[in-house]
Amino acid sequence: MDINEAYRIIKGIVKTEKTVNMITSENKLTFLVDEKANKHQIKEAVELLYGVKVVKVNTLIGKQGKKAYVKLDPSFKATELASKLGVM
Repeated sequence: MDINEAYRIIKGIVKTEKTVNMITSENKLTFLVDEKANKHQIKEAVELLYGVKVVKVNTLIGKQGKKAYVKLDPSFKATELASKLGVM
């Protein structure tokens, strides 16, 4: 996967009270992603763009579009990445 495809897959980060709680309590980040992307592609894109190790990806299709709940490896802190992305 190249960087352009990764940016096509990851559209943005979701900033809500619920997602901020997930960052601190579960080490998870929530992204808006391309509707056609599968979990494997989302995992690769997040690892490539942000330099982290992803343990698990859950997806949900809702009113805003497709969301991906991305659980990071315990050696990476979601709070640090969230602060770099301007969520916290």
